[in-house]
Amino acid sequence: MEITNPLEELSADELLAMVDRDRLPRHIAVIMDGNGRWAKERKFPRIRGHRAGIKAVRGCITTCRELGVPYLTLYAFSMENWKRPEREIKGLMKLLKEYLIGEREEMLEKGIRLRAIGRLDYLPEDVRAVLDETRDATAKGTEMTLTLALSYGGRAEIVDAVKSLRVGNLEDIGEEDISEHMYAPDHPDPDLLVRTSGEMRISNFLLWEIAYAEIYVTNVYWPDFDAKHVYAAIVDYQRRERRFGGVTPAVGARG
Repeated sequence: MEITNPLEELSADELLAMVDRDRLPRHIAVIMDGNGRWAKERKFPRIRGHRAGIKAVRGCITTCRELGVPYLTLYAFSMENWKRPEREIKGLMKLLKEYLIGEREEMLEKGIRLRAIGRLDYLPEDVRAVLDETRDATAKGTEMTLTLALSYGGRAEIVDAVKSLRVGNLEDIGEEDISEHMYAPDHPDPDLLVRTSGEMRISNFLLWEIAYAEIYVTNVYWPDFDAKHVYAAIVDYQRRERRFGGVTPAVGARG
């Protein structure tokens, strides 16, 4: 589906000048889509598209950190992705391991704390070991929290949350009880959900947490997503009126 985003016709500098740093989204979540199609259009193997996507990951993290966005969650590998060909899965796991090792020092230097959500026990043992090492090493980072959704599914997260509840009476369960048992209960819910590649789907991502998130969709494939597109998404977000299901009072109205 072709999406029209006039803001993306502006330059990165023009868009950056429009960003109100006093009204930044506290938490941005991103569905990184389009690596395969990016590669196909260039007659490259799919894994090359995934490798190109790592550059976009670095750029997105850097841009959000420099702006002052405290939480960034990236949808890196879904539960459904386990259905892909074994060769592609092995390639993705290898890239993930390389990324975690290669970016560790940068995260430490920039004060970035790495978190991960999902059914992480599904990951290969060597990948889990590197993930744990990187999470432990960056645990004291205070500049930004980067969360990777790995082996993640929104429905699976809700199921796991419900299973972990310890209540005697189902009538006593409220929304706060379920929220406290999600994978990252200490994270604020996303204010802004960004999806690349023009697909109008949520794809089983943070189903509970994005109840009131603003959604921004761009036609750009993930490997081509850069600072300009981050700025455009934030400017678009800042132009919206967030009512959270309520009604904005008329001018002069009281109470």
